[in-house]
Amino acid sequence: MKDDIQHILSGTSQVRHHHLIQTTCSYLERSQRTSSMVKDQQQHKEEETKSLIQFADDNHLWLENINIDLYVSQGAEQKVYLKDGLTVLKLNDAIYYASWVDYFRNLLLNNLFFPDTAYQLLGFHNDLDVLYAVVEQPFVKANEKTDLNIVKKFLENNGFRNTKNHDYFNEELGLILEDLHDENVLTQNGILYFIDTVFYVVSPE
Repeated sequence: MKDDIQHILSGTSQVRHHHLIQTTCSYLERSQRTSSMVKDQQQHKEEETKSLIQFADDNHLWLENINIDLYVSQGAEQKVYLKDGLTVLKLNDAIYYASWVDYFRNLLLNNLFFPDTAYQLLGFHNDLDVLYAVVEQPFVKANEKTDLNIVKKFLENNGFRNTKNHDYFNEELGLILEDLHDENVLTQNGILYFIDTVFYVVSPE
């Protein structure tokens, strides 16, 4: 599994809906290597944002016509719109991530571990000078309350140790998985659906 993760993050292997996510991530990583201006984390992310805007310009990836009438919900990091009853659109500004690369890696890891709720990157949207990535994801309608003890058992059986509250760590894979409360893990017909994952890549101990 460690090799699979490395190949996916490096772009040498594929997962569902991988292509544009991996292409964007690779573009940012190349931009980082050629930039001599980055001095701190904030400036680093600002430089990434400039690179993403250029990337969207060059590849015609701007999505302007978001139907605000289909608004579903909004959190600190994203806005959610119902698309067609089968999928939702999520506009995310990566505020919870130290870098845009970390955000795109989260998408790749979600698609690897939870293909039933795989993200597809459609493009980008600019609203009041805030850059959003626009992703599409299957719409899951919960029909029962999620039992967080079942979530914990499921994750522990797959190597993720509960560290605190709704946060988990897989030491072997060097992955943190956070914020798995009952609004981010839904239950439909007895099956868990992870709809809002927050993966971070760390070095194994």
